[in-house]
Amino acid sequence: MFLVGILSWWYGNGWLSRFRITKDRLKASADFFSIQSLLLSLFAPYKQISAGSIDGPIGVKFRAFLDRLISRFIGAFVRSVVIIAGSIALTAQFIFGVIMIVFWLITPVLPILGMIMTVIGWVPHR
Repeated sequence: MFLVGILSWWYGNGWLSRFRITKDRLKASADFFSIQSLLLSLFAPYKQISAGSIDGPIGVKFRAFLDRLISRFIGAFVRSVVIIAGSIALTAQFIFGVIMIVFWLITPVLPILGMIMTVIGWVPHR
């Protein structure tokens, strides 16, 4: 009866809990990296203090234009790096989560396989 209770929890609520943990971690990471927001603001100026219109001679206006242009390139570069890093992190976390869920499913079977291998005399090659 005890074994049935453990196995019913393991393949019921335990497995669902492991699935929820993986899903919550993916959601938290996606929220942390905010890839969608970064894509929407990819070419927005990066930490630009004054982005308003500039009045003055053409030289001042041209310098302000170059400042905004450089700020946009820096912003695009930084956001691109964060998007790539976030995509890699989310992919790795997804793969690790799938591996953990599969491992959760096969863990109760491993002692049985170990006993069968011991009885038949299987030894790993060195």
